[in-house]
Amino acid sequence: MNVESFNLDHREVAAPYVRVADRKELPGGDVLIKYDVRFTQPNEDHLEMPTIHSIEHTTAELMRNHTDKLIDFSPMGCQTGFYAITLGVEEEEFFDLLEKTFHDLLEAEAVPAANEVQCGWAASHDLAGAKDAVAKFLMSRDGWSNVMKADA
Repeated sequence: MNVESFNLDHREVAAPYVRVADRKELPGGDVLIKYDVRFTQPNEDHLEMPTIHSIEHTTAELMRNHTDKLIDFSPMGCQTGFYAITLGVEEEEFFDLLEKTFHDLLEAEAVPAANEVQCGWAASHDLAGAKDAVAKFLMSRDGWSNVMKADA
């Protein structure tokens, strides 16, 4: 299959985890690194859309306080996690960025740009749900690199 994640056996992963899903070298030498930031076990659990939406907005905004190398932070359609695309941010540095950003999210008092001017579905946010999901994700920090059930 052409899509990297379609070649991953979702029955064999052990969420939560963070893994490099793709790496592309651009013509000028820059490297894009795409991360699979998986919150829930595929086909067993998922995040609710308002929670996902709030994690997306808050992380996309707050991670940029720690780096100028975040290209995109987007939800997976299956509602089990997110993809982060970075400009050359290697795994350990990305783990640290994610941890700092998620600690910032836990302190957030509002979801950035959660209004009708800046968001396409401003009513669909759940900051409390986002904080709960992120707190659980952070509790597994020591195991983020254990992707497959055999690794756990």
